[in-house]
Amino acid sequence: MKNYQYLTSGILEAHLLGLATEKEQEELKHLLATDADVLNQLAELETEMEAYFLKNSVPPPPEIREKIELRISETEIKKWEEPTREEFTQKSTESRSNEPHYVNVEVNNTHIQVHKHWKTAFIAVFILSKVFLILGLYYYFKADSLAQEVERLKAATQQTAPLGR
Repeated sequence: MKNYQYLTSGILEAHLLGLATEKEQEELKHLLATDADVLNQLAELETEMEAYFLKNSVPPPPEIREKIELRISETEIKKWEEPTREEFTQKSTESRSNEPHYVNVEVNNTHIQVHKHWKTAFIAVFILSKVFLILGLYYYFKADSLAQEVERLKAATQQTAPLGR
């Protein structure tokens, strides 16, 4: 019954995500040492979660990726490569250290960054809006001067029309 409770309660998921309490971690550690079914379920769950996260992952910006790669040594990269089934079960039974399994990245930039294609599109729209504004003003003043010319010609024809009769 207790095994079924562990398999359905979400404690395994919480443990893999690092959200389990210390008490839950200790209980799970003792259960993993005694029960192979829970160990196998944990291994399957970890591979499924890893596959899901890899499928839905978003690559970091290139400059941050370069910083991360500079900080990680070759041995640490090999440590995170795909383990075999035996290595995984051996690693699961060992006590896990309290070290976080991620690399801290400090970003000093507080500005919102936009993809370079959006910057180009924004600049193009900005320039086009200025061009259309200038063209609009040009045609407005041209139409206004033509309207004044038409009024002037109408007034001139009205003044000369009575003389011609």
